[in-house]
Amino acid sequence: MSFSLCLYLALSLVDTFRPNGNKKHLKRLNAPKHWGLGKMGGVWAPKASAGPHKKRECIPLAIILRDRLKYALTNKECMQICMERCVKVDGKVRTDHNFPAGFMDVIELEKSGDLFRLLFDVKGRFVLHRVSKEEGSYKLCKVVKTLTTNNKIPVAVTHDGRTIRYPDPDVKANDTIKVDIATGKMSDIIKFDLGAMVFITKGHNAGRVGQLMHIEKHEGSFSIATIKDSKGHTFSTRLVNVFAIGSGNQPQVTLPKGRGVRKSVIEERQEAVARGDIEM
Repeated sequence: MSFSLCLYLALSLVDTFRPNGNKKHLKRLNAPKHWGLGKMGGVWAPKASAGPHKKRECIPLAIILRDRLKYALTNKECMQICMERCVKVDGKVRTDHNFPAGFMDVIELEKSGDLFRLLFDVKGRFVLHRVSKEEGSYKLCKVVKTLTTNNKIPVAVTHDGRTIRYPDPDVKANDTIKVDIATGKMSDIIKFDLGAMVFITKGHNAGRVGQLMHIEKHEGSFSIATIKDSKGHTFSTRLVNVFAIGSGNQPQVTLPKGRGVRKSVIEERQEAVARGDIEM
């Protein structure tokens, strides 16, 4: 038997016994930067399970419980907290400690009385923004697309994987709908029009809030949106990165610290000097 034939048979056997499916592990160095994990904190990071948000655009519950809220010291303790049915995401108990929570999700811990909404800070990192019981009863969902099913039922698909049957006929793609968490039904529409208050969810400007000024459409390429923040700074980003949260200067949800206005390095330094954190 020739050497090439032996090599071919050996490689075919390797392919036969190679496991299928996605990787089950995630190295800490490869984890998304907005999770805020330290480089020297170990080799591995929690890998988000399959769920309503993309794996690079979510944060697993284990990181929220262990690294953000400090309610657990180890991954095992995060697992125990979830299995005791202590964590709710959007009103549903989640027992998977790697469940992917994403932008606008409402996270509730009944035993400690905590209620948070997942938003981004001005640097594009996930932040747990504490909300009231009233505000935690709803969430905003961006409409990704609208369609009619094979059974002639009109539906709207949202950014968090929801399929809203029989939506308001005025709802179009890129609009935002206000969804009641208890019933799962929409109660209000925020139209994606010029002058709307928008939140940037992806890209270099993630976490910034401003007013939609202009939309530049490019057929066959990415449409570009121009936004002006409350300080008068203008910036541009892709249209898919823009999430309407209100009309005019009235957001439908409370905003985290900084209210979505990014400061320059010089402004941050001047404020640090004024506080006394840096000596001149």
